[in-house]
Parts: sequence; structure tokens; C-alpha cells
Amino acid sequence: MTRYTDVPARLGESALSDGRVLGWAEWGPSDGAPVLLCSGAATSRWLGFGAGVVEALGVRLVSVDRPGLGVSTPDPGRTFSDFAGDMRQLCVQRGLGQPGVVGNSQGAPFALACAAEGVVSALAVVSGADEVAGPEFASVLDADLRGLVERTERDPAGAEEFFAGFTADAMWDMVMTGSPGCDLAVYRDPDFAAGYRRALDEGFAQGAAGYARDTVLAMGRWPFALDEIAVPVDIWYGEQDRSHSPDNGALLAARVPGARHHVVPGIGGALLWTHAESILTGLLEKTITGQ
Repeated sequence: MTRYTDVPARLGESALSDGRVLGWAEWGPSDGAPVLLCSGAATSRWLGFGAGVVEALGVRLVSVDRPGLGVSTPDPGRTFSDFAGDMRQLCVQRGLGQPGVVGNSQGAPFALACAAEGVVSALAVVSGADEVAGPEFASVLDADLRGLVERTERDPAGAEEFFAGFTADAMWDMVMTGSPGCDLAVYRDPDFAAGYRRALDEGFAQGAAGYARDTVLAMGRWPFALDEIAVPVDIWYGEQDRSHSPDNGALLAARVPGARHHVVPGIGGALLWTHAESILTGLLEKTITGQ
């Protein structure tokens, strides 16, 4: 039976210079090639990917609770740049150097911010939440999403208050009702479902303010210049993904210099778990060769 994820090998917390704490989890050998994971919406450090693969490839996979999620200290009003600064500190403290980074779903723009600020050496965007507030997408978003984007642009504080009403159960239901059958085969796997539910419960353990701040940042215009990203980038989408990008990342890939765009048939947003080996192999090659 395929294992999509596993329990962390190591859990810990690191104190930042301002006294806040970041929670983290690790998989794979402690002396392996470091790879950061910026995980999806409202999930804690608990949910990794690539069970067995990280060990075979010698990857030290590090997932971090964003501020306000899991055990990480809230940081009201934080920005993408603030998050990149936190990751820079964590990389120093944990001896990660300039790792590769994987940005999945809502974690994608946070990973892009780390790439834009030179915190990481290579990036894989996997089923990434796209910049839906971009004018290029205005005419193709469905009415509900367009309404949320406009609300976030018009009244970000009000939108943040609205998103702060979400719960772990609501997130679970949204994913389960909005995913194609190929993804549900992964999400309903008993081990995966248990890990995902735990990650959601931990993600909301301090309330929904952390998720709400993430969502307002991700759903608004991104402040970093994609065309100035200087590290190698792979952009991965499943062909059946209808949730993360209106064009499966085609425009996003065109905006990042030298980015390689991969659209994988037969899968949707569960791509991170079904194609972990290909994603990590490509990322490791880029951290080594810089191309």
C-alpha cells in the first residue's frame, strides 16, 4: 500500500530574535540535504510528504508552522517579507544554509517570497495558490472567488475578520467537496486522512487568526517582483486541479525567469503526495547545479 506521509522524525521549537517561537517538524536524515516546506492552508508542521522518499533521497525535510498556526507565536499584521525574515533566522539556527523550498497550495506565495529575498537556493511550487488578484484573471474567476478577491482588495481588515470565522471542519469539508476523484483517493486514505485532520486541528489550535492573515496575504496582490527571482524554479500542477490556479500555473511560470512548468496528467491538487519523488529529485538537482 502506498504511504503518502509519515509522522515526523523530529519535532521542536526555535526562538526568534524578537522572542516569538516557531514550531517545526523534520523528516529524513538529520544530516541530509535540507528542504523547507511551506505547507497548505491552515495546516500545521505535522503534515509532511514523501514517506520513504525523503529517506531514500537523503532529504532533511523541514516543515514550519507559520505564525499563529500550530505552536508558532502569532504575529498580527505580518507580511510576506516578515515571513522570509523568520525563515532566514530559522535557517541559521537550524544549520540549513540556503535550502531548497517547496511551496504547496497557500504556502506557495510564502515560498516565492523566500525565493525573492534570497533565503533559499531553489524553489518548487506545487499546486500553488496563484495570484488570483492579478488583472489577467479578473474575467475567468468564478463569481464566488471573484467576490472574495474584490472584498480582500477593498477591505482587507474586514476580509481578515471574515476568514477568521473558519474552522478545521470547514476546511476539511471544503477540500473534500471541491476535489476530483483522483485526489479523494489520496485524501480518504486512512493514514493520510488522520494526518491531515491532525494538521488542521493543530493549525486552528490558537484560533483562525493565523489562517486569516495567510489568506488575506495570498489572495491580495503580491508585493514581491516575480521577474526578479534569481533562483531556479519548477512549477508543478496536476492537470485536473481546478482549485489553485485558473490556468494551471502557465502565467505564473511565464512571469518567473527560467521557470520550468510541469502539468501532470491523472491528478489534481494531491500532486505533492503522488509525485513526491519527481518533485524532490528536480529540486535537489537545482540546489546542486543552480539551474
